[in-house]
Amino acid sequence: MAAVGRLAGGARLSRPRWRTGLLLALPAILIFALLFVAPLFTLVANSFRTQTGAFTLGNYARFLGDPFYRDVLWNTLKVAALTTAGCLLVGYPFALYLRGRSARVRNWLALLLLSPLLISMVIRAYGWLVVLGPNGPVAAVIQWLGLTPPQLLYNDTAVLIGMVHVMLAYMVLPLMGSLDRIDPTLVPAAKGLGAPGWTCFWRITLPLSAPGMLAGAMIVFSLTASSFVTPAILGGPKVKLMPYFVYTQATTTLDWPYAAAIGFVLVVVTTGLLLGYSRLLRRGNGQVVFG
Repeated sequence: MAAVGRLAGGARLSRPRWRTGLLLALPAILIFALLFVAPLFTLVANSFRTQTGAFTLGNYARFLGDPFYRDVLWNTLKVAALTTAGCLLVGYPFALYLRGRSARVRNWLALLLLSPLLISMVIRAYGWLVVLGPNGPVAAVIQWLGLTPPQLLYNDTAVLIGMVHVMLAYMVLPLMGSLDRIDPTLVPAAKGLGAPGWTCFWRITLPLSAPGMLAGAMIVFSLTASSFVTPAILGGPKVKLMPYFVYTQATTTLDWPYAAAIGFVLVVVTTGLLLGYSRLLRRGNGQVVFG
C-alpha cells in the first residue's frame, strides 16, 4: 500500500510539471501556429482555387505540364545544391581551423563570420554588384593580367557567389558545434597507433562531424531555395528561380492562386529532398554516419 501511495504521489507531482512545461511552451506554440501554420494553410487552400474562388486542380496541372516551369524548378534546386556544396567546401576548413584556436581568436573570427548578417541583404547584394561589375576590382585584376573579363553579373555564377557569402555562417556554426563535441584525444590516440593524418581525418573527424554537416546543409539548402532578394539583384531576369516567379505571379499578373501553387510545389519538393537527404545519412539506431 505504501508503494502504491508513493506511485500515486509521484503521478500527482509529475502532472503539474507537465502542465507547467506546456504553459511555458504555449506562447512559442501560438506564435509558430500564427506565423507558420496559418500562412501555410492559407497558401495550400489558395493553390486549389481559381481567381474567382472555385475549386480547381488546374494550377498544379499548369505547372507540372509546362516544361518551362519544370526547368525553373530544376534550376532552383541546382542553385541551392551548388550553394550548399560551396558553403561546405569553404566553411569546413574554416570551422576546422577555429577548432584549435584560443577563445579570443575564435570570438574575433566568429564576429567576422557573422558580420555579413548584420548588414541588410539588399546592401550586400548591391555590394557584389560593384565588386563583380565591369568596372569593379575583379574585372580590373583580370584586365591587369592581360585577359578579357568574363560576364560576372546576371548569371548563375553571380548568384552562387552572393548566396555562398550570405549562407556561409549557417554552415559554419553547426560544423563548429559538431567539431567541438569530438573527443580531442581520439586523433592523438590514432596517430600513436600509426595512423597518418589524412586517415585520422577521414576515419575520425569527418564521420563525427557529419551531424553538423547535415544540419548546415539542410539550413543552407532550404534558405537558398526560397531566397529572393540576392538572386533577383545579382541574377536579374536571366536567372529564373522559383521565388522570382512566385513574386511576379503575385504582383505583376495578380494570379495569386497560381503563385500559391508554385510556392507550395517548392515547399513540397524542398521538404521531400531534405527528408531524403537526412535518411540517406542515417542508418542503424539513428546515428548520422558518413559513407
